[in-house]
Amino acid sequence: MVGFTNPGAIDDGKGPNARQQAAAAATDALVPLAALPIDAWRALEARAIEPNGYYLADWELAVNRLAPGLTDVAALTAWADGDLIGLLPVIPLRRAHGLPLPVLVNADAYGTLSTPLLDRESARMAAAALFAQARRTGARAIVFHNVSLAGPAMTAIRDALADDGLAMRVITSHVRASLDATRPAEDVLRDGLGVKKMKDLRRQRNRLAEHGDVSFHIAKTPTDVAAALDTFLELEASGWKGKRGTALQQRSGDEAFIRQATSALAARGQCEIATLKAGDTAVASGVMIRHLDRAYYFKIGVDERFAKYSPGVQLTLDVTRHLCADPAIASADSTAAPGHPMIETIWRERLAIGDVVLPLYKNDPAALLTYAALSLRHRTREAAKRMLKRLRKR
Repeated sequence: MVGFTNPGAIDDGKGPNARQQAAAAATDALVPLAALPIDAWRALEARAIEPNGYYLADWELAVNRLAPGLTDVAALTAWADGDLIGLLPVIPLRRAHGLPLPVLVNADAYGTLSTPLLDRESARMAAAALFAQARRTGARAIVFHNVSLAGPAMTAIRDALADDGLAMRVITSHVRASLDATRPAEDVLRDGLGVKKMKDLRRQRNRLAEHGDVSFHIAKTPTDVAAALDTFLELEASGWKGKRGTALQQRSGDEAFIRQATSALAARGQCEIATLKAGDTAVASGVMIRHLDRAYYFKIGVDERFAKYSPGVQLTLDVTRHLCADPAIASADSTAAPGHPMIETIWRERLAIGDVVLPLYKNDPAALLTYAALSLRHRTREAAKRMLKRLRKR
């Protein structure tokens, strides 16, 4: 069914020998993610047709080493002339959903985006090569969860499928908030929130200042990011995520992953942590990942003692101004759930995101069964959510 190659003689990932051996191995079987030459991976990051901050090498390798339940991932890879031109971390459908079918699913990179990295100069060829390798492993289909539906990577994927007379099937889709960072920040905020709401927020900020001068800080260097991360983790654990047991600080593997990933990315200018303070007290903090011209608003934490001053909103106002003032950033992905009550009122652009099944053969039963099973799973989950919501209202 789906196999893994033995990394064997693959060296430390820094020389051309590693690239050649990984490329040769990729023609036969999946490659363990940790065995990929990191220099080739980073070169692909710089050439990607569409960014994905959660498939950056320093992020995904930290997840793969440390995050509970998300380790030991393999990869579909595409190579041309010794260069990595396509990459998709994957796991078997059995591991992802308990279904014993020969299907691959994108690996969860602790972020709500699975758009593969495809070389901008050969994206269609890269997508076709990924599909060809998946077929050689015995896979009959590929499932993407939370993939960008309208970007250039999906265009290349659709075209590569069409070349084989195939078409993807959408399980579910939604839109989520994003920021057009090429616009003046004050225009973005006024259009999103309106004059009255902006006035109310200024009033809240003035009241917050009674607890000390309000200041906004951006940590960029590895040392500053490590210190700011301590603050973020404490804030996140102090709120509702801590009460629910889902804060990063509450599982050692999650904390280890985020510390390693943010430090490594900061060293390459790909991570920032924003903090809003009242005097010496941090009232809100957020982690941002950067890839190419896009930022990713990973998570925020707030001090709920200051809830009446809307610290999360106040932080996001300053983050918006910070990103719009940065000429290297053209857009930001909220990576938030659809209908998020805070971010969707501020960032009014929308990204189309979905779960899809890509069949690798025409009229293949495994692909059809996968689509039917995951569609039913989605409908059942949504029905349960609606029922729970009605019960809570009683």
